[in-house]
Amino acid sequence: MHLALYQPDIPQNTGTILRLGACLDLPVDVIEPCGFPFSDRSLKRAGMDYLDQVDLTRHTDWEQFEIVRKKRGRLILLTTKAEITHLDFRFAPTDTLLLGRESLGVPQEVHESADARVVIPMNPNMRSLNIAVAGALIIGEALRQTNQFPKIQL
Repeated sequence: MHLALYQPDIPQNTGTILRLGACLDLPVDVIEPCGFPFSDRSLKRAGMDYLDQVDLTRHTDWEQFEIVRKKRGRLILLTTKAEITHLDFRFAPTDTLLLGRESLGVPQEVHESADARVVIPMNPNMRSLNIAVAGALIIGEALRQTNQFPKIQL
């Protein structure tokens, strides 16, 4: 399973998601351009000292990412514009979970490229969750379903 960020806007969210990837042994793809300079300095506060532990691949654009991603498996878009919840969806070990930009989500061509779209059930009076929180919720369910959480030593 992979996690992908489409042109992220906010370095703190990106750092948090990279830290999540490192902690869960989950490779992360970043599809550029980013809305901030992609540097250790911009990501350091949220990513802390985990940034050098994440399996990170940066892609110059959507087209380059898609060439690589299509060889792996399905693209699952995490969006508020979906008809199935992440709890009702059946994830596969080879899925790539895609998070859109904090400010704009993803363009129509990216929506159309997705093999599936999932949404988090939540209070209908609220617009959305923070992208890192939403990603963590859905990643947790996907890893649970596919038994891909890292093994802990007790």
